[in-house]
Amino acid sequence: MRSLQAKQFMTIKKGAVLVIDIRRESDYDSSEDVIPGAAWKDPEKVEEWMGSLPTEEPVIVYCVRGGGISNSVVDKLQANNVDARFIEGGIEGLKEAGGLVERK
Repeated sequence: MRSLQAKQFMTIKKGAVLVIDIRRESDYDSSEDVIPGAAWKDPEKVEEWMGSLPTEEPVIVYCVRGGGISNSVVDKLQANNVDARFIEGGIEGLKEAGGLVERK
């Protein structure tokens, strides 16, 4: 499975997965919102940080709309044995579905 619908993500128990914000730096900087508990990682440098991710727990990534960036990062993570998925629709889709976000 490569992705989760926003409603599926909303049912995951907090702390059961590692959530990573992979929006481009400019998108992250210009946004006021984040998913609670998410850590920002530069998607352009995925090769540098992916080795520090756990392989024993799921990793959920998100970008703005759940498109090319999410797919590219998930491809790289899965190729390195990380149980990675992305949120369909990204943070915007999560907000539209009524998902919890917070101010930075």
